[in-house]
Amino acid sequence: MKELVETLVKALVKNPDAVSITVVEKGSLEIYQVHVAPEDMGKVIGRKGRIANAIRTVVKAGALRENRKVAVDII
Repeated sequence: MKELVETLVKALVKNPDAVSITVVEKGSLEIYQVHVAPEDMGKVIGRKGRIANAIRTVVKAGALRENRKVAVDII
């Protein structure tokens, strides 16, 4: 699942080397914290958060296949 998030985010940003993802587990929930360069933050979030919500939707759909609970936070 981490590779999916990383692939989606790196495709959006100008500086893909600055993308890092950390996984935090809280019980059965996996939280993927996405860190990007400050100049790429707007590209990952999108207007009114549309791109961020699309990323979350794709990741949740992938997690449903594996019966896992996930969340994506952009930091």
